[in-house]
Amino acid sequence: MSLDWLKPTVILGSVLYAVIGVVVLWVSFVIIDKLTPYKLWEEIVEHKNVALGIMVAGMFIAIGQIVAAAIQG
Repeated sequence: MSLDWLKPTVILGSVLYAVIGVVVLWVSFVIIDKLTPYKLWEEIVEHKNVALGIMVAGMFIAIGQIVAAAIQG
């Protein structure tokens, strides 16, 4: 069994890709929040809009899959 995955360059690359993925996910949420006629975060947290929360969760899953596919290349 090879321990190539324990090399610092591999770990650093994985952490870097994870950070890039989170940043892309957050930026996409902010962009979609600006495009909608209401504030997504306020609707989900303050008004307890469950349907909107499920929709945003689906959006996060879809964007996460796109980012993962782009990273895996």
